[in-house]
Amino acid sequence: MGLLAAVAQATDELDTPYVDWSALAPILVLLGGAIVLLVVGSLLPRRTTFGWHAVFTISVACGAIGMADPLWTEVQDDGAFSVVADSVGIDGFSVFFTVVICVAVIIASLLLDGYLRREELQGYEPYVLLLLSASGGVIMAGANDLIVLFLGLEILSIAVYVLAGMHVRRARSGEAAMKYFVLGAFSSAFFLYGIAMVYGATGSTNLIVIRTFLIDNVLSDSGLLLVGFGLLLVGFGFKIAAVPFHSWAPDVYQGSPTPIVSFMASGVKAAGFAGLLRVFYLAFGTYRTDWQPIIYAIAVMTLLVGAFLAIVQTDVKRMLAYSSINHAGFVLLGVQAATAQGVSASLFYLAVYTFMVAGSFGVVSLLGRKGDGHHRLADYSGLSRREPLLALALTVFLLAQAGVPPTGGFLAKFYVLTAAVDANSYWLALIAMLSAVVSAFLYLRIVLAMYSGTKDTDEAPAPVTSKRHRIPVPAAAAIAIIITLTGTLATGILPDRMSKTVDDAVPELVSSGGG
Repeated sequence: MGLLAAVAQATDELDTPYVDWSALAPILVLLGGAIVLLVVGSLLPRRTTFGWHAVFTISVACGAIGMADPLWTEVQDDGAFSVVADSVGIDGFSVFFTVVICVAVIIASLLLDGYLRREELQGYEPYVLLLLSASGGVIMAGANDLIVLFLGLEILSIAVYVLAGMHVRRARSGEAAMKYFVLGAFSSAFFLYGIAMVYGATGSTNLIVIRTFLIDNVLSDSGLLLVGFGLLLVGFGFKIAAVPFHSWAPDVYQGSPTPIVSFMASGVKAAGFAGLLRVFYLAFGTYRTDWQPIIYAIAVMTLLVGAFLAIVQTDVKRMLAYSSINHAGFVLLGVQAATAQGVSASLFYLAVYTFMVAGSFGVVSLLGRKGDGHHRLADYSGLSRREPLLALALTVFLLAQAGVPPTGGFLAKFYVLTAAVDANSYWLALIAMLSAVVSAFLYLRIVLAMYSGTKDTDEAPAPVTSKRHRIPVPAAAAIAIIITLTGTLATGILPDRMSKTVDDAVPELVSSGGG
């Protein structure tokens, strides 16, 4: 009893931080759902006639969104607040990204069910990894400390590394996973070194303390801090596939299972931008004149490389990979502006992009057929005659990515360009418009192949048959395409709700003491 009393007394004397567990509900739901699915899935048969793995994963993601809803109301009514010793905060920004990432999980899960059955890869593991990866992204969105942000980044990344190589019978899938893992490990090392440099310059890894220190002090030698900026940008640049940290994207997108690519291009990219905005816009805002030129240069390279290299590809997945790089450049326009308008424009772009890129890869996943290998541009020749609905859906997604009204893609590009112009980044806006014209050629090239039936490459087109519905469309995949189509069009036709939401999704750094 004496030992127990001593332990109890020592525990009482510990300065344990206050934790608002209810505010962490979305993260706990995602992590708890992953654990439950792992345990239950290991006890039940792997092959089932009913896709309960996907249903469970979608339910968990919807549950996380449901838990985020009262947090959004609380933030709008009472303001942002800290939940774990000033290391994790809840604001409109973090709640917004929680919903975006969970939507990406829902769409990927709907696409995965039919894909895994088609490829004879049924099992619960991909869904567990999806939930774990999403929880890491949500942690990144609310992190108020660089160490917490790094932990979220690793949780997000390691799960996706495994997902990229889950198609064990495809050599390219294993190659994609290995390349993604090796380069990702290097980028994580750079990110960790960046944290060390920032700590050396400011004496803390807490974003609130860093911001206060940089406001109250003028560094006589800011070299260490600037090196930290650069190293952190390497880590974030890899995650969002910005040039020159993009080399992994085309190969990984081409080799990975297509439904997983939809999550990489939407949820993972959104989480990367959430971390980038949280660190640079909030913590390093007083030094924006030092890091804005770096973002400016990265944005220019990302826009041009993504657009011009996309048009010389003959594989549709590689085309969309370079297109994804170009879109990252457009989001960087809002980041580079370093204004509230720029942040709102970036959030609007990421929300719309989640729908249109996930929908694009959803259709591509179906068109890949068994083996997930029919992705040459020639394979899309005459698709409108064989599969008119799939061709129409893909056309809408491609036109949205090109920025054609009345899709959400038009307003997304318009908002980030406006933010860049208002920030006096005229040349950057001009380069972005040039890249948009070049990218439009890419999207129209695919559309032309689908509707003309003409050969656009040196490869022979796939034979056209009179059978209209030879590509089976699982019900879950059809639901995913309908959801993404609705989101893509609704944000363009009725943008007011989304515009108000991103305006209210204000990123803030608030300590438990209200600082």
